Amino acid sequence: MADVEHIIGLLLGTEDDWPRAYEALVDRLGPVVDGSGRKHRLRTTRVTIEPFNLRDKPRHSLVIDRLAYWYYHPREWLKKVSMMDDVYLLNSPFTFQSMEKHAAYCAMMRLGLKVPETVLVPYKHPLENSRWAYTAARYNQSFDLDEVAERLGYPLFMKPYDGGAWVGVSKIQDSAELHAAYDASGERLMHLQQSVEGYDVFSRSLSIGPETMVMKFRPELPMHDRYAVEHGFLDAETGDEVVTISRLVNAFFGWEFNSCESLVRGSEVFPIDYANACPDVALTSLHYYFPWAMKALLRWTTFCVVTGRRFQVDLNTRRYFEVADRTDLTYKEKLAAYRKLADEYFDTERYVDFCASRLGHVDELVYDWVDSPDFDALLVDTVRATYPASEHERFLAHFRGLVGAWVADQE
Repeated sequence: MADVEHIIGLLLGTEDDWPRAYEALVDRLGPVVDGSGRKHRLRTTRVTIEPFNLRDKPRHSLVIDRLAYWYYHPREWLKKVSMMDDVYLLNSPFTFQSMEKHAAYCAMMRLGLKVPETVLVPYKHPLENSRWAYTAARYNQSFDLDEVAERLGYPLFMKPYDGGAWVGVSKIQDSAELHAAYDASGERLMHLQQSVEGYDVFSRSLSIGPETMVMKFRPELPMHDRYAVEHGFLDAETGDEVVTISRLVNAFFGWEFNSCESLVRGSEVFPIDYANACPDVALTSLHYYFPWAMKALLRWTTFCVVTGRRFQVDLNTRRYFEVADRTDLTYKEKLAAYRKLADEYFDTERYVDFCASRLGHVDELVYDWVDSPDFDALLVDTVRATYPASEHERFLAHFRGLVGAWVADQE
């Protein structure tokens, strides 16, 4: 049987660190043998943006998209290659509207998750439209912003319904801050959301396919210090709930490369931000956890192309809603049912077996690469591109220490 080649397309914006890492690991992977004995080889290419005929046939088997959540031309190309050519995508371009937070909040509230109370308020300054004045005069109801805020209770957060990277997010303590933030929102549509006060842990979980890494997150610190290298900060049951919520969100919307932020207070988990079309996987952010992320991305993309996994355009949301509507199930039982649906979506059992039987060498492959001069050269280039020259030595020592700790922990 002839070998099969799979081209993995990388649709990128400004980032270069993790793409170089992923490309290096694919080059080192070698052939992967499927159940019939056929060899599969992966090759990467960076996707360029140019005019495309809707009947053009793409070369790619799979595309990792990090751009189309804001750049519409490649988004439409992704829709075309998924619908017409069965190219596999890690995040569905058809649910990017949900990446604007609002639909994601609604869906997870519908499923009974402990999303804080949230109100969408009208624009402070509506977008320019010739029909606005007539529509507003006839249909817009006046409202008391202070009353809305008081019903939610201070402190609260004002955040863009379509935001990301904490841009435009304000913590509001009183009426004066409320009005100042609303006045500054301009043409951005904003949510008001209850603050979860007195939480014990802020967690951010990064999920790639059916794998999830739950990390202790410290948003008040600079980006290079936000992910704490700490283990056992959640008990087993709470940690499992955080993982379940992360995978539930992804399976529900057809996202396979996404992060989820949750606040844990006592034994309760409150998901607050879980719609991230371009989750943080920067080497200078993840540091200790970066090798895991690259390993998971390599394993999942290989599994998808070698097994012929099909990209799902349709969302089976009704199956989740049927669980949500059952009155005979406790919250814990509903989470277990959602986890089962998520595992079915990700084909988790088959994936685990595939990794064990076909990709057993990946752990050693990634270890050897991270412990090599090639990885250190990537780290040096990344630090030089990210920080001013006066801070290069400091940050090289910082990240070498953290990555070195990961290497030591694998021994």
